[in-house]
Amino acid sequence: MTDNTSTDEKDKGFWSSPFTSSLAKRDRVTPPEVIFGYFLGPFGGLLASGIFTSQLQNYFTDVLRLDLSFLTALQLISTVLIVIANLMVGQLIERTHCLAGKARPWILLSALTLAVSTVLMFFVPFEGVARMVWIAIAFNLYYSVAYPIYNTANSTLVAVSTRDTEKRGTMASFTNIAGFGVMGAGTMVFPILVSFFLKEDQNLWLLAMSAIALFTLITVYLQFRFTRERITEEVSASQSEGEKQEAPSLSRQLSSVTHEPMWWVIIVAYLLYQFSGAFKNGSMVYFCKWVLDNSYFGTVEAWGASQSLLSIMGALPMAAAILFVIPLCNKFGKQRVCIVGMVVGVIGGVIAGLGGSNIVPVAAGVAIKCLGSAPLGYMILAMLADVIDHIEYKNHIRTDGLTMSIYSCIAVAATPICNAIFSGILGGVGYDQAADVARGVAAQSAAAQAAIAGSYIWVETVAFAICGVLLLFFTVEKNLPAEQAALKERNEGAVTEANHE
Repeated sequence: MTDNTSTDEKDKGFWSSPFTSSLAKRDRVTPPEVIFGYFLGPFGGLLASGIFTSQLQNYFTDVLRLDLSFLTALQLISTVLIVIANLMVGQLIERTHCLAGKARPWILLSALTLAVSTVLMFFVPFEGVARMVWIAIAFNLYYSVAYPIYNTANSTLVAVSTRDTEKRGTMASFTNIAGFGVMGAGTMVFPILVSFFLKEDQNLWLLAMSAIALFTLITVYLQFRFTRERITEEVSASQSEGEKQEAPSLSRQLSSVTHEPMWWVIIVAYLLYQFSGAFKNGSMVYFCKWVLDNSYFGTVEAWGASQSLLSIMGALPMAAAILFVIPLCNKFGKQRVCIVGMVVGVIGGVIAGLGGSNIVPVAAGVAIKCLGSAPLGYMILAMLADVIDHIEYKNHIRTDGLTMSIYSCIAVAATPICNAIFSGILGGVGYDQAADVARGVAAQSAAAQAAIAGSYIWVETVAFAICGVLLLFFTVEKNLPAEQAALKERNEGAVTEANHE
């Protein structure tokens, strides 16, 4: 008996099943979609990454005691694979055509890949050279396969979910709140778990990360179910069947984005923001161990408490900022609010830098700096989505896949590149891996302490100053409402014409 069911019908049947159909049925964005699709899902999907950003370098150097030269080489070489993987995923997303959209199918796949690769990073059954080989493979399974798939698809969702700029801003904010939330978990909760319970026990590390992997699997699946690609549906409806199978060539996409000044402004600003943040997060545990005077908490060994305090002082202002960032951006525009935020961030960085080893002024400066970073952190995806609409208006093509793959490249490559550079810096200034925490600030040389403090405070402070200047040139919001109205009219006209034919 011959099966006459077409491939399209089978595809629709799969994506319409009770386990894969979207639960976002309405044409407008609803609260459950925001909560599950743009907060809880990204929180679970990025949780392991947040912990890795804060603790993976510490795990490699102080638990597995891996050679610093090996770590530097691993992370620099892996960056090449990471960039290639992100660019490939972006183009795969751009060429995905199915009922579920072009990004959501990859969200579903990443629920599994993220969970498995997270566990493998901490299941280390070997010693010596075999251990380094295992770590190299596991590291790249996460950073060059699983994370690019998830982060590129997750970043694309904001741009393809709706053209409503206020809703887009809300979704971008919640996605970035999730990102900051996982950083908080990685820098507040996990350090206490490490310093008091996990310590150097590899089995306990594996148990803890396995629980996180399971949480990731569940929450990313929920994200897939509670999202919808309305712009993908709109563009798809405006095209003929033949056109639906063809995405713009990579060269055409590259030409469109690289000839757009607004695209360069926001991409470079994001690169500075992300890389400086990676330097800060990767060096934070070392700053708390070897630079701060932890006797403030009664013992010089209380570095976990110091890290948690600094994390809380950074997280609270950013959490509070969500109450006013969106209303202020809706009233005054994203550009103005983000520029003011960068100025505030620089002031906070200077205060923290002048605090030296005294945790009180350092914590106050960190709080002010994080408050200033909140607007750009919350709005970066919305600003990128606005630029994508602007490019579509000018060039008649969507560049979601390419833009978000580059965005994801920056996000995922920042940690290994900065950790590799930081590992090289530590080796260059004579960092003592076997130093006794009980000796406190006396355990490391003045050169090592200066390098650590510069990485934690000053790199990000300088980057914020540059970002503030760059954003003076971000003017895409000025004509965006008229451009979006023209896009809607253009697509509706194409649908009408196709129906007449």
